[in-house]
Amino acid sequence: MTADTMGGLAVFVAPGPDPYSRAQGTPRREPGAIEAKVPAFLVDALDRFLPFPDQIAVPLVRALAQGAGPLRLPGAAGGDAPGAAVGRVDAGLRRLLDNDATIPLSGVVALLLNVQAVRVHPASVAGPFTAPFARLPYARKARVFHLLEGPDPALVGTLDRRLPEPLRGSVSGLLRFLAGTLLEVTALGAYSEWAVFDPATRRLTGRPVGWQVSGYTPSIDGWDEYRGYYQGRRKVTG
Repeated sequence: MTADTMGGLAVFVAPGPDPYSRAQGTPRREPGAIEAKVPAFLVDALDRFLPFPDQIAVPLVRALAQGAGPLRLPGAAGGDAPGAAVGRVDAGLRRLLDNDATIPLSGVVALLLNVQAVRVHPASVAGPFTAPFARLPYARKARVFHLLEGPDPALVGTLDRRLPEPLRGSVSGLLRFLAGTLLEVTALGAYSEWAVFDPATRRLTGRPVGWQVSGYTPSIDGWDEYRGYYQGRRKVTG
């Protein structure tokens, strides 16, 4: 469900010719976020580089898990029985709550987006994909972010009651920050070289999607001004 949710989020920012973009009603001919492997980029960024302390994560996951109670997630395209997907989600939530490591933020984000997706459009509990958020049309995904970035007393109240002191009363700001960060990080992944960068060789293995879409062509020889220190400088003084 997390992977499907990130697919739906990725194409909300950078649609392309993929099934997620077609489902939201904005398919494009040029490559987009799916071709740039943005769903994997988002999971990597959220879980590894945006630490989420468990004193916040655990209460939020418990509250969101209860809010996800009405969800009845059908099987994926591979032919799962409806109960199988629900069982996997339940087992995943238990692992999140019972583990001794830090809760991965990607799972929390997926729960949050899917609970809001069902509130915005209850029919999203059924359809293609595994995640309700991935099933939403573009305008309803925008509505989900409108709720996260604006006043949403029902969600804020549900989450705020479960946060320990002194964190109570901070949910609105936390959700607003998270919503903005999700859009920014998604755009960063879509136009970065992450998908084709080989850390071992520190070289690109192909032409990044962002270069293709923007028409960017790097200079083969580079610019003199960017070789070493600018204008021959060796240090900076205050």
